[in-house]
Amino acid sequence: MSLMFEPLRKYAQFEGRARRSEFWLFTLFQFLVTVGLAILVGITGASVDTLDVPGKEPNLLGGLLAFALILFWLAMIIPSLAVTVRRLHDSDKSGFWMLLHLIPFGGFVIFIFTLLDGTPGPNRHGPDDKGREGFGQGPAVVHHHHYAPGTAPPAES
Repeated sequence: MSLMFEPLRKYAQFEGRARRSEFWLFTLFQFLVTVGLAILVGITGASVDTLDVPGKEPNLLGGLLAFALILFWLAMIIPSLAVTVRRLHDSDKSGFWMLLHLIPFGGFVIFIFTLLDGTPGPNRHGPDDKGREGFGQGPAVVHHHHYAPGTAPPAES
């Protein structure tokens, strides 16, 4: 559950890596708060068109809830960008990949990247949070007859 709020603790930290669970739990948190506030705004009957109707009082509670929703969205922009950049870093991609959002279907590509597992072992953005070894750092014998690059098979006796 603490991973859900990790991006808030790392509010504007764009360096490092973010695991899938951190990214998706934070996305779930944002979704739940947004839906909850939107339901409350709907229950109170808040509407922009009541401001222009003479003799009709604006709904203060609904307006405050709508304002809270807008403030929540604004407050989540930076941590959302930061956790997405760190999620891209987990698969050894630059944060500049976020610019794909500016082209049609680019957001879908970013969505796919957030679903993929990160690179095992350390990469240029930091160590693996899962503690896995990187490629080529394991045992010399990968399978009974396959050897890691640069290693020779054991001498037959």
